[in-house]
Amino acid sequence: MRLSTLFLGASLAALAMPAAAQTTQTAPGAAPAAAQPTMTLRDALVLAYNSNPDLAGERANLRATDEGVPIARSSGLPGVTSNAGVDQSLHNTDQGLSPGRRGTLGVDLSVPVYAGGSVRNSVRAAETRVEAGRSLLRAAEADIFTQVVTVYVDVIRDEAIVRLNQQNVRVLEVNLQATRDRFEVGDLTRTDVAQSEARYALAQAQLRGAEARLIGSRENFIRVVGAPPGVLAPPPQLPGLPSTVEGATDIALANNPNLDAAVKSGEATRYDVNVAQSGRLPRVSVGVGGNYYNYLGSGTARSTAAGFNDDGFSTSAGVNLSLPLFQGGRPAAQVRQAKARREAALETVTFTERGVIAQARSSFALYQSSLRVIESSKVAVDANRLSLEGVRAENSVGTRTILDILNAEQEFLNSQVTYVTAERDAYVAGFTLLAVMGKAEAEDLGLDGGPLYDPLTNYNQVRRGWSDWSDGPPETVKGTRTNQTPVQNPEVTPGTDPLLTRPVDSTRTNP
Repeated sequence: MRLSTLFLGASLAALAMPAAAQTTQTAPGAAPAAAQPTMTLRDALVLAYNSNPDLAGERANLRATDEGVPIARSSGLPGVTSNAGVDQSLHNTDQGLSPGRRGTLGVDLSVPVYAGGSVRNSVRAAETRVEAGRSLLRAAEADIFTQVVTVYVDVIRDEAIVRLNQQNVRVLEVNLQATRDRFEVGDLTRTDVAQSEARYALAQAQLRGAEARLIGSRENFIRVVGAPPGVLAPPPQLPGLPSTVEGATDIALANNPNLDAAVKSGEATRYDVNVAQSGRLPRVSVGVGGNYYNYLGSGTARSTAAGFNDDGFSTSAGVNLSLPLFQGGRPAAQVRQAKARREAALETVTFTERGVIAQARSSFALYQSSLRVIESSKVAVDANRLSLEGVRAENSVGTRTILDILNAEQEFLNSQVTYVTAERDAYVAGFTLLAVMGKAEAEDLGLDGGPLYDPLTNYNQVRRGWSDWSDGPPETVKGTRTNQTPVQNPEVTPGTDPLLTRPVDSTRTNP
């Protein structure tokens, strides 16, 4: 199933507190949240895809890996060299029979004919490593997108928690004032006031902690996405998730990019062994050379009579055969070294496979457990809501104390925070599962915020390159800096729950 529907389907329930209206945040130094444009999860993914420096660096690394192919091919291509020189005789003992000065200019062509298979195997190893590099780039994309999803829902979660704690502080502040008023008229004791003060102080501390976590989440959002979060829309539904852990594991083993990269790297080491073995085989090349010489006016009558012309040409052609007989054990050591590295690469395949299996199973389990926590949390929120209403009603007839109401209030808050956190955990676990299965890359997600990066474009341009002067375009930095982004703060537009807006002291009316 194509995952472009990930950003076209119906959205999940927003990660906000139950029974509260959808609200938005106010960015630092900006207009009220209602006036800000809304950023969707798709927008954040496109922005990170085009500007994240980590992803841009991985693309550059793949381009560097691409160059391994023409470098390997160059060993099997003809080589042309030129030489020039001037010689001046300082002590001539031949009685002036030869000129005392000589200038030369020559060109030599060498064509490799046979190199023991080292060129062919080096090219195949380089090509296989390019394929592994492409898989690593896929893995990097999935990792960046997982980070984007994580920081996106982290901001939404922490905004909701800040709103819940802000509302809790406001309610407890009203309750504290009401308790003090009733204490003044002798209706409550000093103990009731102390309990209200303690709970109010604790609520303020919880709010400060929630605000700090929200600031951290927003700054992490900037680090990954490259821009402040602003107003975030609820994330869409995650499609295509498997129904069984066995299905998830099978898909992951077939499509995980890290595992595919490990397999390709292992294949490349097989060619490395062949390259090392070729060091014991003969080398054959064909060479052709031509030289022009000129005595630069240093000839004499005697040298001319002896047959020395002022200038001339000389050419040569030949076949060179090099057969190693003894190299001090170096070829055998290189073969053993290559085999050991191949063995290590094959072990890496098994190690990576283990990791993929464990990650697929654990992500599936975490996703399923988070769904169960969501269901339980919804029940807990509704139950604690009814409990709070009941405790308040019983307090109005004198059968419940202020402490009972404060405890019910805290349990209601805790259940809402648990619900919000479970929503976030389920979404992150679900997307992580997609990434492990190799289904969370740019092409899978159908991102159309500009052309997608095609690794084949650079490879096709350089793989058969032969020019010594084709240096490519100048280096450019594609990742955006964030040093000019505003410092984030914990401001949010408060949401309200009708039940929580009532003062804890049910004998007072809501101001």
